[in-house]
Amino acid sequence: MTSRPKMTDTPDTPPEDTVEDEAARRAKLPEVARRALEEADARRAAAQDAAMPRELGGRKGPEPVRYGDWEKKGIAIDF
Repeated sequence: MTSRPKMTDTPDTPPEDTVEDEAARRAKLPEVARRALEEADARRAAAQDAAMPRELGGRKGPEPVRYGDWEKKGIAIDF
């Protein structure tokens, strides 16, 4: 029996043939379009590198959404 891939099992980088196809497709575009795509890529990279701020006043312990821990001191919580 084969196991089904999890949604988080996607590679961080696209396959190499996709990158080559993308480069060939971008080479056919006008200079203005290529420059716009390069700027968009730079903005995405900067946004991805930005650190998320720490949560203020958040719950201590494991994340309930991730770990299913919906009670605190025996009382079910909903937030």
